[in-house]
Amino acid sequence: MLEGLQHIDQQITLWINDFGTPWGDSFWLMLSDIKVWFLAYLLIGIYLIKRLGWKRGLIMIVAAALTILLVDQTANLVKNSVCRLRPCYTSFMLENGLHWSEGRGGFFGFYSGHAANCFAFATIVAMALSMVEKNNADHWLIAGAYTWATLVSISRIMAGKHYLGDILVGAVAGVLIALAVAMLAKLIIRALEGPSPSVSPSNP
Repeated sequence: MLEGLQHIDQQITLWINDFGTPWGDSFWLMLSDIKVWFLAYLLIGIYLIKRLGWKRGLIMIVAAALTILLVDQTANLVKNSVCRLRPCYTSFMLENGLHWSEGRGGFFGFYSGHAANCFAFATIVAMALSMVEKNNADHWLIAGAYTWATLVSISRIMAGKHYLGDILVGAVAGVLIALAVAMLAKLIIRALEGPSPSVSPSNP
């Protein structure tokens, strides 16, 4: 059964990867380069502080940093435990036309740290903004964060570095870790802010 699933994963990955073109490589490689997005991270951090206040905003920014650290370490642990070769190291994939456009990197690719990180970040942003009544800008930011996460994830397939299965598992792992950290951050915020004042019923 696992061999059958792996074969399906390989075929779908090859089909997606086949849409890659030499002129499109620079676009996908740009999406894969996390350094390109540092300015976006900074601006989103400033936006969260503006929307949530400095205390809540800073706590959620720390939560985002902690999430990325946990996601990275978990991804590395799983990669070195599962030991599934990346497509660009797999004879079957190369013989069947896999296009790869960047350095091969480490041997193992399950699961995708890029996908996990991006979906984790998008989830932290969504969870942070759930603490306020959302405006149009909030909705656009959340939609943009998940769109960006999806495009970055696709870029890993286009670069020949990951199977679709690596991406899907990475995305789920990132979301779950982000939800856990965000809920912990919200508990800390509630503890620091204290209970909301209750309104006593008026005497008749």
